[in-house]
Amino acid sequence: MNELSDERFAEVWRTSRAYLVDIAFRMLGDVGAAEDVVQEAFARLARTEPGEIDDERGWLTVVTGRLCLDQIRSARARREQTHDSAVLEAMSAAAPDPADRITLDDSVRTALFVVLERLSPAERVTFVLHDVFQLPFEAIAQTLGRPVTTCRQLARRARQKIADAPGRMHEVAPAEHRLVTEKFITACANGDFDGLLAVLHPDAWGQADFVAGSALAPVVNRGRERVIRGLMHFYSGLTLVSDPPTVLCYADRTLFATLTLTIADGVITKLHAVVDPTAWWSVQEGQTTGGETP
Repeated sequence: MNELSDERFAEVWRTSRAYLVDIAFRMLGDVGAAEDVVQEAFARLARTEPGEIDDERGWLTVVTGRLCLDQIRSARARREQTHDSAVLEAMSAAAPDPADRITLDDSVRTALFVVLERLSPAERVTFVLHDVFQLPFEAIAQTLGRPVTTCRQLARRARQKIADAPGRMHEVAPAEHRLVTEKFITACANGDFDGLLAVLHPDAWGQADFVAGSALAPVVNRGRERVIRGLMHFYSGLTLVSDPPTVLCYADRTLFATLTLTIADGVITKLHAVVDPTAWWSVQEGQTTGGETP
């Protein structure tokens, strides 16, 4: 590519890569796979001629969607599941305190990778692109290679399947829940102690339950400061999925916990983690000693 197109490529990479990884992650349920797909999409963009594409972001979105669709179909044909999906399924079998059973089941069952397993590959791509990212059906039709009317039908079927899924929480308005959750994730990612103080209730408490079959007892921390110490130690790699929001906790691309938040009056009153002990121990080995789970 010439100098001008190099500059344009760098600009598109800077402004669109995170957006595309988010799209691919929500379709595939795997951070590494999502990044690989987006890398391939950009590699294809680099092979185009300068001036050949008017809307690079739109073009990349279509290509990313097609690459994800290919991966979803391939995985289903081989009857494979991602490690993350397997962990989530194991987490849904955890046995917390009975008082928390309904909340836990609701949150885990609505996690993205579990809910989207109900959808066909085409339904999944349509739902993520249209209902999550608000892309027009015309763009989705290019991705799927199907008529716009068919894409609309796929979206309707996807919504119905998700609506029929068990476990929906309606404790607070979805917009409020998402806003508070995003503030929480940002504070964790930046190690922002004051930001966490602002988003946590003074009497907030956290509980970590380990998946079924583990000999580890639940861990409970009470009080905002103790909760924050655990968060700062373990929970910097967070990703928000699903509606209502569920937080997935990663370290070195490995999902080691799901985290659900109870929110009231604009602040978090409870954090409930369901932890995969195998992944958790590997995370702990990479950290300095003395940290606490939430």
